[in-house]
Parts: sequence; C-alpha cells; structure tokens
Amino acid sequence: DPTDKARKYKGGSLDVHPTEKALVVQYEVEATILGETGDPMLGERKECQKIIRLKSLNSNTDIASLARKVVEECRLISPSRLPEVEQLLFYLQNRKKSAEKKEKKQIKPRDLTPFEGMELDEEANINSIDDYVELLYEDIPEKIRGATLILHLARNPDNLEELLQNETALGALARVLREDWKQSVDLATTIIYVFFCFSSFSQFHGLITHYKIGALCMSIIDHELKRYDLWLDELQKKKKADILSNLKKEYEKALKKYHGLLTKQEQLLRVALYLLLNLSEDTRTELKMRNKNIVHLLVKTLDRDSEELLVLVVSFLKKLSIFLENKNDMAEIDTVEKLAKLVPCEHEDLLNVTLRLLLNLSFDTGLCSKMVHADLLPKLTSLLEDEVQRQIAMCILYHISMDDRFKSMFAYTDCIPQVMKMLFDCGEERFDAELISFCINLAANKRNAQIMCEGNGLKMLMKRALKLKDPLMMKMIRNISQHDGPFKNLFIDYVGDLAAQIGLKEEEEFVIECLGTLSNLTIPDLDWELVLKEYNLVPYLKDHLKPGSAEDDLILEVVIMIGTVSMDDSCAVMLAKSGIIPALIELLNAQQEDDEFVCQIVYVFYQMVFHQATRDVIIKETQAPAYLIDLMHDKNAEIRKVCDNTLDIIAEYDVEWGKKIQSEKFRWHNSQWLEMVENRQMDEAEPFMYGDGEPFLQNGDILERPDLFYSPDGIIPADGAISPEFFTDFQNGDLLGPQGFPSSSLTDGYGQMGVTPARPATAYGFRPDEQLYYGYTASR
Repeated sequence: DPTDKARKYKGGSLDVHPTEKALVVQYEVEATILGETGDPMLGERKECQKIIRLKSLNSNTDIASLARKVVEECRLISPSRLPEVEQLLFYLQNRKKSAEKKEKKQIKPRDLTPFEGMELDEEANINSIDDYVELLYEDIPEKIRGATLILHLARNPDNLEELLQNETALGALARVLREDWKQSVDLATTIIYVFFCFSSFSQFHGLITHYKIGALCMSIIDHELKRYDLWLDELQKKKKADILSNLKKEYEKALKKYHGLLTKQEQLLRVALYLLLNLSEDTRTELKMRNKNIVHLLVKTLDRDSEELLVLVVSFLKKLSIFLENKNDMAEIDTVEKLAKLVPCEHEDLLNVTLRLLLNLSFDTGLCSKMVHADLLPKLTSLLEDEVQRQIAMCILYHISMDDRFKSMFAYTDCIPQVMKMLFDCGEERFDAELISFCINLAANKRNAQIMCEGNGLKMLMKRALKLKDPLMMKMIRNISQHDGPFKNLFIDYVGDLAAQIGLKEEEEFVIECLGTLSNLTIPDLDWELVLKEYNLVPYLKDHLKPGSAEDDLILEVVIMIGTVSMDDSCAVMLAKSGIIPALIELLNAQQEDDEFVCQIVYVFYQMVFHQATRDVIIKETQAPAYLIDLMHDKNAEIRKVCDNTLDIIAEYDVEWGKKIQSEKFRWHNSQWLEMVENRQMDEAEPFMYGDGEPFLQNGDILERPDLFYSPDGIIPADGAISPEFFTDFQNGDLLGPQGFPSSSLTDGYGQMGVTPARPATAYGFRPDEQLYYGYTASR
C-alpha cells in the first residue's frame, strides 16, 4: 500500500507535572510515507507529550521500585535514564509531603457578592456620573437607582480614582446616607457598599474617615440590632395570640414578613461590618470603634443564623481579640457561650475561624473556665478526628489542660485514647509540640495516668521514649510515675533501662527526665542498692553535686534522686561512705538562695538520720546539724517543717545536740517576744491594761509588785519572800529578768560550733502558690 507509514519515536525531555502527581515526557514522532518498493517518499515530524500519572505515589512509596516500573512500562524513556526518573519521583514525593504540611492560610470573610436590589436593566457609564448624582436629589426610588448605578461603577477598581475626584458625587452619597438611611434599607445598603469598595484599598481610608462613614455605620448597626429585637418580640406576641385563638394566619403572615426583613437587614449588616473590618486595619481607628462598643455589637450579632454573616462577625472578633482591652470586653459578656453553639458546624470556614477565636480567648484562664462550663470539652475532643481542625482544637485543649481544676474532666471523654493513638501513629517521626505538651499536662492527673497505662500503654511509651531519646515523651512518663497507686509497680520493669541512660552521654534534658522518673519510684520492694552498684551510679551522683558541674536543673534532680534512694538503709550507708554528705553541704552553701535546692538537700538529711550508720556520720562527722539549726527559722514553711522533723530525730538520739537545739528554740521564742515588746507603740495617755483591766503601770515602783519576781522554781509567792538561791543566781549571771527573759543571750551553742550559718533565716520569700515535694517532684 503506497500510503503505508513508518513511525519512529524519539524521546526528549523528562519533567514533573506542575500541579499533579505525574511525569511529563516530551518526545518526537517521525512519520515517513513508503513507496511501492518500500523506499521512503515523504517524511514529517511532530512534537508530542505523554503524561504518566502516578496515583499510588505517597510518602511511603518505594521510589526505586516505582522508577523501575515506570521505565519498564513506558518505551519512551530509555533505561539509561532510570536515575533521572528516581530523582523526579523523589521530588514529587517531597512536594506532596510539603504541600500536605503547609500551614493553612488565614480564613478571611468571602468577598461581597451582588445581592437582591442591585440588579439593573441598564449598563452604568462613568461618563454619565453627573446624571446619576442628579438622581440622588429625587425621591427614594430614584435615589436607590442613582446609588445603584454609582455602585456598579465603584465595583470596578479602575473607576475608583475618577470617582475619588468627583467630590460632588461622594458628598451627595454621604449626605443621602446620613439623612435617609432609616427610610430605606436598600438605599442604606447600596450607599455603604459604594464606600465599602473604597475601603478595600488602604489609600482610600482617609476618604471614608473624612465623610465619617465609619461612625455612621456603627450607629446604623446598633439601630438595626435593636430593631431585630423588636421584631422578635412582635413575632412572639403574634405566636401567643394565634395559639390562644387556635389560628395560625397572623403568625404565619408575620413570620413570612420577618424573614423578608431579616434577609435585607443581614445584607446591610454584612456590608457595614465588612467596611468597619477594613477600616480597623489602623489600630487608632479600631480603638475608636472599641470606645463605641463594637465588641458588644459583634457579640450580639452572633445570634444570627446566616453563615456568611457569622464568618464575617467571628473574623472581626478574632482580629479584635489580640488586644487585651477587647478580650476583656468579650470576657464581660457571653461571648464564649455563643461561640460554643457554633462548634461543631458544617460550614468549614466558619468552624475554623471560630476555633481560632476560641484559641485566642483560651489564653485567659477565666475564659478557659467558661469554655469548660459551656460543654466545649467533648466538642473539641470530637474534632481531634478532623484533620483540618485537629491542630487548633488540640491547642485549645492544651490551654484547658493547664488548669488543675479541669485535668480530671478529660478522663470522662474519649480524649486520652485518641491522643495516645495519635502518639503511636507518629512512628519514628518527631511529635507535634502541641500533642506531646497536651499529653504531658494530662499525665499530671492520676486518673488520666491510669488510663494511659492501660493495656500496653506504658510499655509503648517507654519503648518509644528510649528509642527516640525524646525528653518530652520522657517528661510525660515522669508525670505518670509521680502518682501513688498500684500502677506505680509497672515501672519496676523499666528501672534498669532508665538507670542505663544516666551513665551514657545523652542529651542533658533527656537525662534530667530519666533521673526525675527514677526519683519518683518510691517503691518498697525496689532494691536500690543493686541498681546503684550495677549501673555504677554513685560516682555519677557525687560528681554532679559539685556546683557548676552541670546545669542547675540536672544538679537538683541528682539531689532528689539521692533523697529517694536514701530511704534504703544500705543505700544511705553507701552514699555516706562515698563522701556525699560534705558534697551536699558544699552545694547548700552555693545554692543557699534557692529554696528548692535548700529544701531537697535538707530532705536528704532527713532521710539519712533515720538510719543509725548515716545518723552517726551526720551528727559526729559533719556540720549538717548546725546548718539545720540555722534553717530552723527560715521564712519558707516547708523548709522549717523538714528542719524541725530532722532536728527532732537528732535531738532524740544525741543529748548534746538535743540541748543545743532546745536552747536555740528557747532563744528564738524569747527574741521574738522581745522584738514584739520593743516595737509596741505605747500611748502615754492610755496605759497598757494588765490582766482583768488593771493598768500594767500602776502608781508606785513596778518592782513593788511581788508577783513579778521569779525564782528558779517559778513565780515568788505573793508574800514577797525571796529565797537565798535568788542572790546566788544573780551573782552567777543566770538570773532571768523581771519579765521572764534571760539576762544574757543563749548563743554559746553557735560560738562553740564555730560554724558560719548557711544563710540568714530571714533571707527568703516564697510565693504562697508554690509547693515543694520531698523525695519526688510534681511536673514542672
């Protein structure tokens, strides 16, 4: 056949598709017409392209295997180009991955679309602007028509500059709006829409301010919202009247009219609020709106059902909520309760912007509390299954979980199983900061921790934390370990794994959490001596007690760890023999301004004086009791408490120290009384009343009162007889003064010790809401 053609295919360039998961192959087709003898007679060339779509490509795809398959099935790609195909597929895979993780853009209200009343049977012309302005001086229908024609011009940005030069037109529009807005909703909506077109560009905001359109819009919104309330009242009255008369005609007629009015009013509110939102770009203008109660107007509008209007209102509130004053205004009214009704909703943009507003408000603990009382906790938990809204919902839940009052409430939702599943689904990838932070907060509650440990929960957590060396996951495990109860015994299986991390050169934050977890394991059956020996932890603990040897957080965890293992008699002896007690005293001197360090070191002494061997070391070989006496009157109540308990044990087993401790307590109480008496402001005209109202300062010498004299055995009898021992005591300098105070200060104990006090007892302040824990610490 003379029309037979021979085709040759020549491969060309190879690239990725710009938007799809596909490869694009460029190639040439060379067609030659063959003659009767089979010789070429005529040839032509044509450039073509082939698209190879890769629907199965995802983050888990084996790129090498897929590349081989593509080359095998597409004859246009030479096998020699296999590496190039692999590279392009890898690019596609990563592009897809980055696109999935790309942060969502800010939700903004949709652009205003034409609404009912804007239709025209003629085309607006910029050259006829003067004719349109003339219509603004006629009756309402003509005014509406003239304003609508100008609006059609203004919707084209190319006309705005020319309209800006026409002061007559803009002045006439502003005047008509100011004078006639109450007479026609359509007229008011159309004119505001004209100025809205200008408000879309920052350079025209001065024009709107010049004609005071913003202030006028706020007045219109306020009026329309009040009118809406009147409509609702009237509708309810009609409904009640129809029920009483068993007729529904009046109510149905009123309801139909109400819906018509509502549609027009919401169009007006939408365009007016959108104009104000554009103007609020300037914070000074926004402040003026706030002073005119914009927040209350917006919150009141949340009662509407129009999703487009609600998107705009919530977006406006979200923008305002970043300023403290606006947030406080929202806190004073039922903003959270109204927003809670919108969660969840089918309108995705509305749901997203509502959650973002709630997130801004959730930084306020009072508003967080309102969210819980508005039953948002289960609603937000259900949104964790929604990939689009998950991250924002998680952030709000995180803020709620920071409050101890609400942590336990999560146990009564599906939240904990969901977040645990999300943790395990992450594989070996790093967890989202929001997710792991949320889990850390949840684990601080005992009931939540129990749920987390159910099944293989703790096993999976430990396996993941130790494999990834993740300090945040280990912090979560540490919070779980702090709770008392049977499930604490589950940690016995992991003591070796945790201890093994301490000797290794791991990241310091990770080691801190491992130490903290071990410190929480106050389990009677745990052989701490075996753990310390097997993992050679004593040298590590001693070396890290030296001031400056590591960060303070790590040193503190070492002290707490020592306090925990010191509960074991053999461990306490081992530590004492290693010289840890002098190291603790040195650390106490270095960290005397840090209440938590002081408290935890004193707690170690408290644990050690329980055991005979370490008690003897502390009492006879160290200056620890002297430091404890000095700290006995510290401003921190927890430090005083542990000191008192430790000193009581020392006093019970050592007579000499018992006398010194008793003398110091006596001296302290007397000095307190003296200070009170010396600081008393006595009114000379009003003598101090003694006993049953008799003046303390009577006529005559105070020494004449026999009941004020003391003997070594107590008060001298009323007859005034003085025993011979009185004079002996006086000569020895041991006489107590007339009011029962010692004649000399009982400070010989300190003088004999020759020890500089660790720190002044009055050197510390302590916030009342802080708590210190002995032997273990709560989550920090």
